[in-house]
Amino acid sequence: MESAPRKIIHVDMDAFYASVEIRDNPALRGRPVVVGGSPNSRGVVAAASYEARKFGIHSAMPCAQAARRCPQAVFVPPNFDKYRQVSRQIHAIFQRYTTLVEPLALDEAYLDVTENIPRNPSATRIAEEIKAAIRAETQLTASAGVAPNKFLAKVASEERKPDGLFVIRPEMVDEFLVTLPLSKVPGVGPVTLAQLQELGAVTCGQLQQVPREVLEKKFGKRGEYFYRMARGQDDRPVNPHRERKSVSVEDTFAEDHDDAEWLLAKLGALAASLARRLEANGARGRTLTLKLRLADFSIHTRSITVPDVLADAEQLLELARGLYADSGLAGRKLRLLGLGVSHLEREDAPEPYEQLRLDLRVP
Repeated sequence: MESAPRKIIHVDMDAFYASVEIRDNPALRGRPVVVGGSPNSRGVVAAASYEARKFGIHSAMPCAQAARRCPQAVFVPPNFDKYRQVSRQIHAIFQRYTTLVEPLALDEAYLDVTENIPRNPSATRIAEEIKAAIRAETQLTASAGVAPNKFLAKVASEERKPDGLFVIRPEMVDEFLVTLPLSKVPGVGPVTLAQLQELGAVTCGQLQQVPREVLEKKFGKRGEYFYRMARGQDDRPVNPHRERKSVSVEDTFAEDHDDAEWLLAKLGALAASLARRLEANGARGRTLTLKLRLADFSIHTRSITVPDVLADAEQLLELARGLYADSGLAGRKLRLLGLGVSHLEREDAPEPYEQLRLDLRVP
């Protein structure tokens, strides 16, 4: 006998860091707000309000570039202690409804409410109550997606941002996927999207017509992922105890590059983004790993472990530059650069702390 579909909610705060700053300084309301370094610094954007996003500003963009795109933008330095405090408030709300909460970051989480604490049979109603509680208790808005699995719930939460709620019921899945753009599938960035378009697919419906073996030949293990996602298949459970081992960021280039100055500038942006992610999650580590993917798709990594914890962007960049110089790959064309920190510890706990892999894409 086939089991009943699960009821999964994906909750994602709207422009979280920027929204917290606007809440605490009402004079910023309605203005393009950028959370990050000074526009005269080498810092990168941590978050942008929706008013700033209209100018094409997004996280991980150099602050100087953001200032050029929107000279009237207001730049606010990040306050991660404050963001963590608000995040704890939000997650306490989640726990009123279910113990099956899988945090993805300070501002988003999956909730399995198939069986829930209030014994409410409607996942949609629970999502509405959670959104209302977040607004009442933090004066912030969240978007939520309700669906039979994690993949669809995450996609649904993006459908009505900001302050949205979108529900994909089991009987809606097939029809919804027919026209769903592949650009909305998690893990499909510009480069992967172009490769899928080469196969004649720009929607999940079209990707369903591509044989599994073709996808696996082109993408390796990821081919199975694309095959299943195109059909809305995702049996991953919501796991509140998921092991998290590292924080990492990476950037896949639209074109291959071998220019050393350009690549080192990319490393600088990655180091700054990685430092920001570590700070946001209250984590620090001792091992830095540099990831390089060549034009022939081969992947090479170099690592270094240091006695002192890594968290500062300048320290990360200095070590990354050394790893790149020692890689023997200088002058070779690269299609991807990545940086990650492992052997993590929480700042507020003696036990090892493990964190999800994070990337530079913006929801």
